[in-house]
Amino acid sequence: MPKRLTLVLGAVLVLVLVAGGVVGGTRWWRDSHRTNLQHAMAMAPHDAQRFSWTDWTAVRAELGADLGDSSTSGEVTKFLDKGYDADLTSTSALVQSAPVLQVQYGFSPASVDWELFSQADGGAVVMLHMSEGYDFGRLADRLTELGYASPSNAAGVWRGGEDLLAQIAAGTNGLTPELNHIALDVQDRLIFTSDDADYLGRALDDAAAGSSVPGLDDVVGASGDPMSASIYSGPYTCESLAMSQADGTDQAKADELIAAAGKVNPMTGFAMSVQPDRRVRVAMSFENPDQARTNAESRAVLASGPAPGQGGVFADRFDLGPVQANGSVVTMDLQPVEGQYVLSDLSTGPVLFATC
Repeated sequence: MPKRLTLVLGAVLVLVLVAGGVVGGTRWWRDSHRTNLQHAMAMAPHDAQRFSWTDWTAVRAELGADLGDSSTSGEVTKFLDKGYDADLTSTSALVQSAPVLQVQYGFSPASVDWELFSQADGGAVVMLHMSEGYDFGRLADRLTELGYASPSNAAGVWRGGEDLLAQIAAGTNGLTPELNHIALDVQDRLIFTSDDADYLGRALDDAAAGSSVPGLDDVVGASGDPMSASIYSGPYTCESLAMSQADGTDQAKADELIAAAGKVNPMTGFAMSVQPDRRVRVAMSFENPDQARTNAESRAVLASGPAPGQGGVFADRFDLGPVQANGSVVTMDLQPVEGQYVLSDLSTGPVLFATC
């Protein structure tokens, strides 16, 4: 074949492959440039306002835990105790259920890749990613044996309920209601669970659509690839995390501190995460870069002083590192003081430097 014709045919083949990538591989290209957290958030329910992330693969590696499907419930419990002491597992919805999950269901924090727990006014769902080669057929058999009602199609919802969970967990510490109903996505190696079958069905539709939760891309991106994280919408932050949840005395003290620190603006998104080096990163997004620059200064002052609503001063909990404004996002790096549970303590309100 003439060299010129070979080159032309080769170019045509490349164009066909590229076109195929655009049509059928866009998701692959997009996902290959995402962190696991970004990938998970893109499949989260669109109405959710509170998200709890645990990268179980990273946590196991950090704690030197060699676990898997065959690990005993005692080994799993020991691992989770270490994770609690390291403040790496407070974001999980599965900790209490883990021993029963390991024995009865065949998966648990001992084998799950990562977990995203999403909560909305209308419901909640846990999304779990499993390792390559995980046997979903065996899990389906287990669900049948446990008493879940199988769906009419493979992508449907396995229905259980509170009575079934009580029966499965008899004589143990119990199972979270989030295991009432289960759905399996074999292609993407995902397990979905929820206490509400109808909400779980809607969550599956959102996951298939694969578009990010509005308003949170910036703080999720600024959080990097964390081991664990709490992520909140702007309205949830203002309602549940801010100083408005404190008692009158603490609110009055907060007002004084804010007046001294400078102006603060409502956030459009909030995230607090444990990074791979165990630092805690706070990411706060605002309406525009001017607000971000203003709040970088005022919130750095607040995070360096007293902690009304939490007690004591923030310096008792962490050393404040760099506080930076990048576009509309402010990030703070916090180095926890030894023995302090910064993520689990400060990802629940009221927190002064997260105030609206």
